[in-house]
Amino acid sequence: MTATTATRAHARLRPLGAANARWASGFWGQIHDRTRDVTVPQIWSSLSDPAVSPGLANFRIAAGLEPGEHSGPPFMDGDFYKWFEAAVARLETDPDPELAERLEQIAQLIASVQRPDGYLHTPTVISTRNHEDAIALADRFNFETYNLGHLITAGVRHYEVTGSTTLLDAARKAAMFLEDLATNKPLELARSAICPSHYMAVIDLYRATGDEQYLRLSEAFIRVRDDFEGGDDNQDRLPVREQTVVAGHAVRANYLYAGLADLVAETGDAELEAVLEALWRDVVDTKLYITGGAGALYDGASPDGSPWQGGISRVHQAYGRAFQLPHTTAHNESCANIGLILWGERMLALTADAAYADVIEQVAFNSLLSSISLAGSEYFYTNPLRQVRDLPYALRRPGDTALHPVPAPPPSDERLREPYLSCFCCPPNIARTLARFHERAASLGDDGLYVHLYGGSSIDVTDDAGRRLALREDGGYPWGETVAWTVTDAAAGGIPLHLRIPGWSSGAALTVNGEAVPASEPGTYAVIDREWQQGDVVELTLPMPVRVLRAHRLAEEATNQVAVRRGPVVYCVESADLPEGVALEQVALRRGAVFTPADTEVAGHRVVALETDAVVLPGSDEDELYDDVDDAPLAAASIRLIPYFAWGNRGAGEMSVWLPLVW
Repeated sequence: MTATTATRAHARLRPLGAANARWASGFWGQIHDRTRDVTVPQIWSSLSDPAVSPGLANFRIAAGLEPGEHSGPPFMDGDFYKWFEAAVARLETDPDPELAERLEQIAQLIASVQRPDGYLHTPTVISTRNHEDAIALADRFNFETYNLGHLITAGVRHYEVTGSTTLLDAARKAAMFLEDLATNKPLELARSAICPSHYMAVIDLYRATGDEQYLRLSEAFIRVRDDFEGGDDNQDRLPVREQTVVAGHAVRANYLYAGLADLVAETGDAELEAVLEALWRDVVDTKLYITGGAGALYDGASPDGSPWQGGISRVHQAYGRAFQLPHTTAHNESCANIGLILWGERMLALTADAAYADVIEQVAFNSLLSSISLAGSEYFYTNPLRQVRDLPYALRRPGDTALHPVPAPPPSDERLREPYLSCFCCPPNIARTLARFHERAASLGDDGLYVHLYGGSSIDVTDDAGRRLALREDGGYPWGETVAWTVTDAAAGGIPLHLRIPGWSSGAALTVNGEAVPASEPGTYAVIDREWQQGDVVELTLPMPVRVLRAHRLAEEATNQVAVRRGPVVYCVESADLPEGVALEQVALRRGAVFTPADTEVAGHRVVALETDAVVLPGSDEDELYDDVDDAPLAAASIRLIPYFAWGNRGAGEMSVWLPLVW
C-alpha cells in the first residue's frame, strides 16, 4: 500500500494504487491503453507547441528562457499541471525512463518560476519580468488558488510515483503561501477561492507528508469561506454547514464538496458528512442527467440570493433548479462530470455505500467517455443530450463570456470534438481522470476487498494482517452479462470479497467454483467470505435487458419521451443510423418495442448497438412556429441506437438520447 493508508482514519475504505489495482484487459483496459498511447502524448504535443498552445511557453517566458507576453486564459497553469498529473499516472502504470526525465525537467522549470513566498502564477510573473504592474489576487477570475491547488496535487503525485521532491518542495511552498493568506489576508483568499482545487490538494499534501499543518490549513479554508459574503455562483453565499441544495457553478460545487469529503475522512466531522450526503442526494435525485452529466445551464441565476429581483445574480455554468434539465442546450461541462466522480469516490470511501459507486459508473460509461473521441485525441467541453440541425442561434460555449476571457469559437450549431480548445481546462482533466481510473476499480476496507467497477481489472492486495488476495477479471462487461474473477494467488486464507451488485441490475446471480452463493440486493455489495485458494473462480451474472426509462414529471423537456439503457450504458439515436428521408424529430419508440443487441463498429471501434423497429411520425412545415397535426398514417422503420459515449465520431449530424413514446 502507499503512504496514503496511514491517514483517512475516518473512512471505511482506502484507495488502491497501480501496484495493487489496474485495468489490465477488457473495456477499461483498452481505454487505459488509448490514454497511455494517444491522449497523454497528444495533449503534450499541443501544450508544448507554441503554435497551438501557450501552455509550456508561458512557463519558459516566466523563467526568462525566452521573451514574450503571457497568452491564453489565466487558468492555463492549472491545466498544464493537470496534464503533468496525467503523465505521472502514465509513468506509474507504464514506466518510461524518457518520460520520467522529461517530467523532472518540467518540474524543475515550474519550480524555477515560483516566488520565494510560494506564489506561482505565470501571468503575474511574466508581467513583473516585463516591468509591468501586476498584483497577486487582484481579480478572483485570475484563478490563482485553482492553479496552486493543481500544482500541489501534481507535486504530491510526482513525489509518490518517482520519489522526486522537486515539485513536492514547490507544493509545500504553495501551501505556505495559502497558509499566509488564510492567516493574514483571509478576505483575499476567500474572494479568490474559485474552482477550489486547493481544498483537495492540501489534504493530498497532508497524506503524503504526514504534516498536520496542512490538515489545519484545510480547516482554515472553511472558516475563511464561511466568513465571506459571496454568492451562489461560488457556493459562498451560505456557510457550508447551512447549505441544503447544490446551486451555482457545477465545477466549483463538485470540487468544493470533494475537498470537504476529504476533510471528513481525516477528522470524522459527522455534521459535515451529513451535509455532504444531503447535498449529494439533491444532485442525484433532482439535477443529474441520465448520462451522469452535471451542470445543466450555461447561464443560470441565483433567485435565492436576494429577496429583490434587482439583486438576483448571474450564475455561470450552473446546476440550475431541481428538474431543470434541457437537452439541446445542456451544458454538462466535462470538468463538472469529472468533479462529480471526485466527490463520489470520496463519499464512497467514507461510507462504503454502493450507491456512490453506481453514480461513478453512470458518469464514467456515459458523460465521461462522451467527452473524448473514440480515437482518444479530440474533446468536448460540453456534453448535450440532443444535437439538432439549423439552430437559429449559436450555442454558447466557453469564450463567449468575460469569465473565460479567451477567443470564442465561431458561431455554429454543430458540436464536434476538437483536438485543442481555447478554454483548455477539460482535455487534461479528462486525461488525468482516465490515466488514474485504475484507482476507482477497488478499495480495501478493514472488512475486506471492495470491487466497485467492472471492465477488466487485475487486483492484488495484502491487508494489515498479512492476508493476500489476487484476482484477474475476465468477461465482456459492459456488453456481456457475466463477469468472472479467477483467484491468481492467496495467502493466509485470503480476504473477504465484496462485489458491487449495480443499482440498475435485477436478478443478479453469483457462483463460486460453479456453486451458487447468495447475491445481495441491487445497490449493495455481495460479500463472499471463505478460505480462498489459487484457481477459485467467482462468476457474477448481471442480466442486461434493455430498459426504457421515463423522467420525473417535473423534467418537462422529457415529457412523453423515453430514454434507453442497457446495463450501465445509455443509448442514443444518431442521424447517421436513420433511414434516408427520416429526420431525427420524426423518430419515436413504440411501447413494448423489442431491442436486439448487435455487435457493430462506430468509426472503427467495436460497440454493442441496439436494433429495433421505430415509429416514423409525419413531418411538419419547418417554416411555421405552430402547425396542424398531419393525419397521415404512421410509418415504421428499422433503426439502430448506439452508446451515447460514441456519438459525434462520424462527422456532423443530429443526435438525441430522449425520444417520443407512442402508445
